[in-house]
Amino acid sequence: MVKKKKKALKKSVRNFILLLILGVLLGVSLATIKNFTKKEKEPLTPSVVPPLVEEEKGPTVTTASLIMVGDALIHEAVYADAKTSNGYNFKPMLENIKPLISSYDLAYYNQETILGGLELGLSTYPRFNSPYEVGDAFVDAGFNLVSLSTNHTLDRGEQAILNSRSYWDKQENVLATGSYASMEERNTPVIKEVNGITYTMLSYTTTTNGLKIPEGKSYLLNYYDEETVKEDIERVRDKVDILLVSMHWGTEYNLGASKEQKEIASYLASLGVDVIIGTHPHVVEPIEFIDNTMVIYSLGNLISAQRGVERLTGGIATITFKKVVDGDDTTITLEDPRVGLVYTYSKGSSSTGRYDFKLYLYQDLKENLLADYETYYNKYINVLKKENDSIKEIEFSS
Repeated sequence: MVKKKKKALKKSVRNFILLLILGVLLGVSLATIKNFTKKEKEPLTPSVVPPLVEEEKGPTVTTASLIMVGDALIHEAVYADAKTSNGYNFKPMLENIKPLISSYDLAYYNQETILGGLELGLSTYPRFNSPYEVGDAFVDAGFNLVSLSTNHTLDRGEQAILNSRSYWDKQENVLATGSYASMEERNTPVIKEVNGITYTMLSYTTTTNGLKIPEGKSYLLNYYDEETVKEDIERVRDKVDILLVSMHWGTEYNLGASKEQKEIASYLASLGVDVIIGTHPHVVEPIEFIDNTMVIYSLGNLISAQRGVERLTGGIATITFKKVVDGDDTTITLEDPRVGLVYTYSKGSSSTGRYDFKLYLYQDLKENLLADYETYYNKYINVLKKENDSIKEIEFSS
């Protein structure tokens, strides 16, 4: 009996321990399930994303390059040499300089002789009229800035001017100024843009060779006077980044600037003109800076049939416009002015007739084209740099 009781007791103790263990295990399991359920029901904590910070933008910088040459003075020998079986072709005369000209954003020249076209009959000195194909060649070479205000603009009368204006109005991307078909056209600014830089050009002459502008038609030719120029500049100055003015002025065949040229240059600079490009003397004259204004007193002839090395040597000038936009502030600077020379080569003589006209950059010349050309180069490059010897010479790739 006693043994049975002990056995029963042992069995009871064992069962109690088992129940206790099961209870503990059950409690742990319930706690785990409860905890898991709680975690499942809790919302997920979102990741912390830092606020977007815009990168600070630096100033925006853009540039535009400008190349400038002198006068297209189309004498009879020049247009006779360009004659073909079905018209005129001046392009071969310019082919040596075309790679240089077309490499610039802007390219300027002065159309000294009126492009009145064949219908009026071609003519030479002293009353010029040239074929439209002259313009075709210059546009093909890359020129897109043309001055039409010269002492020869009135040579063949109003119809020649209207013909010229009609021709230039058809040339896309070319800004031709200084002679117009109406007052409305004259007083309507033409503003163009290159590389985000806006620009325009005005052109004037101080001489007409004694010819009178038809009464009531002053738009046919921009004749220089301070009041008119001031009004023209004020009409466009605040609308463009760069303002160019072409001035037909000075004394023919004089290698230095006259008192009148100096006075006009100072006046234009005071009105905020950026670059003044001088024409008319037919020889090169110095380049200087008046405050922030580049003044080129004369680049001489680009092409002509005149005699003498100084009249067959033309200047080349280049400048780079730099525009910096920093927030609400915009600054425009003129940088890296440079100069070079070009020569009009031809065969024959005045007595036998001139032919095979061709332009050569001075660095491409050889003794058979121009004897002692290096001496001439040094002479005329120093004329251009006389007022500012820090101006560098154009670097040409070989």
